[in-house]
Amino acid sequence: MLLHQGSGYRIKDGYVEITGGVRLKVIGWDRRYDCYPSREARLTYKDGAMVLWVSKRIPKPESYTPRDVIGVDINEEKIVYGDENINEEKSTGIGRAEKFKVLAELLQKKYSSPRYPAWKRRRGILNRIKAFHGKAKNILVDNARKVVLEIVATAKRLGYAVAREI
Repeated sequence: MLLHQGSGYRIKDGYVEITGGVRLKVIGWDRRYDCYPSREARLTYKDGAMVLWVSKRIPKPESYTPRDVIGVDINEEKIVYGDENINEEKSTGIGRAEKFKVLAELLQKKYSSPRYPAWKRRRGILNRIKAFHGKAKNILVDNARKVVLEIVATAKRLGYAVAREI
């Protein structure tokens, strides 16, 4: 059910009052967004409980003019970022991820023959190969996120903008 602020629902004294005389007790609440104005809400019935999803209007952050620019260069082995004063190099983690890809390929080769790829049918081997591929992907994604967070933190701390190569 879609409800509108003021005409459809009202939150008061730890209860949600819905038009039509329904009053529900609030059990959980994320207080981080209390300072923002409420918008429409969705009332849903899920697993024997009524859940009210209230959307908030959060203003866009204020724009600022950066003092300088941090350039980011992404290569296969490393990510380099900085300007004339800062020059940082971070590994991409491809070497660590490649180790797990090689292990998966060795398992595929070991359990294959020219006429029958047994690794596709045997669940244990297939799961192990999938685990190696997943581990390699997780290494790459984790490393990329960590480097991005570090670049953004540096740019915020210095008041710089971030530019990347195309």
